[in-house]
Amino acid sequence: MKDTALLDAVERYLRGEMLPEEKLFFEHIRATNPDVDQLVVEHSLFLDQFTQYGEIDKLKSQLNEVHQQLTREGAIEKSRPVKVVTLWNKYKRVVGVAASIAGITALGISGLVTALSPKVSREHVELLDRRLQTTDARLNNLTNKINSASAQATTPFTSGGTGFLVDGKGYPVTNAHVVKNSTLVEVQNNLGTFNARIIHLDRQADPALLKIEDTSFRTWNTLPYGINKSGSDLGEELFTLGYPRDEIVYNKGYMSAKTGFQGDTLACQIAISANPGNSGTPVLNNDGEVIGIVNSSQQGAQGVVFAIRSKNIYRAIDSMKSDSILLKSDSTLSHLHLPQTSSIKGLDRKQQIRRIEDCIFIVKSN
Repeated sequence: MKDTALLDAVERYLRGEMLPEEKLFFEHIRATNPDVDQLVVEHSLFLDQFTQYGEIDKLKSQLNEVHQQLTREGAIEKSRPVKVVTLWNKYKRVVGVAASIAGITALGISGLVTALSPKVSREHVELLDRRLQTTDARLNNLTNKINSASAQATTPFTSGGTGFLVDGKGYPVTNAHVVKNSTLVEVQNNLGTFNARIIHLDRQADPALLKIEDTSFRTWNTLPYGINKSGSDLGEELFTLGYPRDEIVYNKGYMSAKTGFQGDTLACQIAISANPGNSGTPVLNNDGEVIGIVNSSQQGAQGVVFAIRSKNIYRAIDSMKSDSILLKSDSTLSHLHLPQTSSIKGLDRKQQIRRIEDCIFIVKSN
């Protein structure tokens, strides 16, 4: 797809002008091509900035009109235009930029996006799902288990991440960006490989709820960890268990900020190593309580990792339980119960890991 055609597609996608089939195809390209996804994010940021410049220009015009009106009515003296002049001097650079941008945009928005995109990319957040390669023999072998009995060819999984149970009856949570637009989902851990389906996606906060639908899955009466509603304190020690590779990986660190990228209150910042595949990884405190879900890192910044707050899991579940159509299709959702207490509080870390790891999965989607 040529640059001009791609930018035109991005414009129509952001304006909601695509047909449903076209939008579905474009979102598939965005999900499988990081460069296209980055362009959408950058162009959206640019449009937001451009809107802000337009609002400032509008404010200046309104101030001038009000000043002229008050002068005509004798409410202020002509010798006191200092406030308007001061405001103009303060904002003239921004207004000038806005005017310049408006002029250039009239000639062609695509050139502006190309010129501005390097500035935005330095602040871009990298999502931590991973691309599954068809040359990975182990992953291909796990994928083929789905249809091993019939020996039929399977569609290779292209996106991977991590997920963990929030209800022992077979409900894992992962990140929405790991499974969005997926038609096939599978989860796998030390106990086996299981078919799953997407129950609920929250694209804004980024949690996604899955349901394991496999007769070989063994349910849990009680999960070993709790899902914390209140979050964590600054400097509190934390640890993660996830799948940035084909075996579970442990990391530890601490809470470094109570908000996420650019002050995002839905997330927090943690000082823990994370790599592609860690999207959906649970973040736990020393008491064995989940306080967040890893979902992204900041490009070019070492050790700056973001996790969505665990309270967003509760919000997603509450939203789901209020959806009468969804409950009608699956009545068991009304009995979904998030664990609020941890049975591994006070255990040493090795014991905690042994109790937790079988509740955590590789999530694979296509």
